[in-house]
Amino acid sequence: MTPDAERTEAPSTTELSPPNRTLMGPGPSDVHPRVLRAMSTPLVGHLDPAFIDLMDEVQELLRYTFGTDNRWTIPVSGTGSAAMEAAIGNVVRPGDTVLVPTNGYFGGRMAEMARRAGGAVETVDAPWGEALDPDTVADALAEHDPDVFGFVHAETSTGVLQPEVPALTEAAHDHDALVIADTVTSLGGVELRVDEWGIDVAYAGPQKCLSCPPGASPLTLSDEAMDRVLARDEPPRSWYLDLSLLEGYWGDERSYHHTAPITNVYAIREALRLVAEEGIEARWERHERLSGALQAGVEGMGLEMNAAPAARLPSLNAVVVPDGVDDGEICDAVLERYDLEIAGGLGDLAGDVFRIGCMGYSARPENVVLTVTALGDALESAGADVDVEAGLEAVRTALR
Repeated sequence: MTPDAERTEAPSTTELSPPNRTLMGPGPSDVHPRVLRAMSTPLVGHLDPAFIDLMDEVQELLRYTFGTDNRWTIPVSGTGSAAMEAAIGNVVRPGDTVLVPTNGYFGGRMAEMARRAGGAVETVDAPWGEALDPDTVADALAEHDPDVFGFVHAETSTGVLQPEVPALTEAAHDHDALVIADTVTSLGGVELRVDEWGIDVAYAGPQKCLSCPPGASPLTLSDEAMDRVLARDEPPRSWYLDLSLLEGYWGDERSYHHTAPITNVYAIREALRLVAEEGIEARWERHERLSGALQAGVEGMGLEMNAAPAARLPSLNAVVVPDGVDDGEICDAVLERYDLEIAGGLGDLAGDVFRIGCMGYSARPENVVLTVTALGDALESAGADVDVEAGLEAVRTALR
């Protein structure tokens, strides 16, 4: 066969048939059937009047979910990292001092993005697995007097939820610093009040507690933050994520900037409708209850949680790997035997923890029971000293 013939011959393919998994890892979570149905509806143009009406609905639903009246509340076309880069790359100007945490993997990603935006990065330290101490943050703010302070509300790598957020934002505002919050693993599952807590910019991913496929990622900016963006002396380094240009599409003009991921906008609209129907506070309570049952189960079988009780993140539970156990082998075992996805540690906690999600549509009693059963079975087979029945009884008690 000649090279030209090889290039014109179509490759052999088979019908798409992915396995039917239960997703209890750090994301994505299981997608609600209504969201999947929304994604199968017909496309319209991204400037079609019907789509523009839908854009308005998505923005209003996002405001409800974030707890904000911010005008500049949009789904960024891309994954959660795109929303993160849009936030940091627009707000941070070359030469700005940016204070970020060191207590998890995604604080490190904040630092990397701030450096690429031309910021001078300073850090406020805390061990992986612990929350930031407000007094330590206040000291770091006094020392560095930053233009921007970033923190991770829900650290996916450690299972830590940052408490006392208003204390952090108040201290930052005392130094005239804008506050950027990573809410990727908290939006729609953990208490979050952007306006009440004084957060200037927050970004998230749709595939965590919103149980929506990645592709349109929530972002909100206060008027003060957007004024800073629009007053830049030079444009941000990304044209695609330039909020001064996106303003024309998501603002009043609805002028062309790029072709929005229409199907993903359908999906996030339906996911946000589910949030509104359940009620945001009821949704927070459900995640707390189901995560509590999961934690009771793993502790009941003899395992330990990574984070202290006051700083545990309901949507992502970091469980300490028992001595002598390979986390990767356990994750592989539960996947092969139960079609259940959990994950191992990341960064400084690689090999030390299992990361078990309890998010959105995945946060259901039957999934908690399955997870404790599967994890216990795999650990028992690996020779770990666990009491699976005691763990399951603890789950049942917590769910009564």
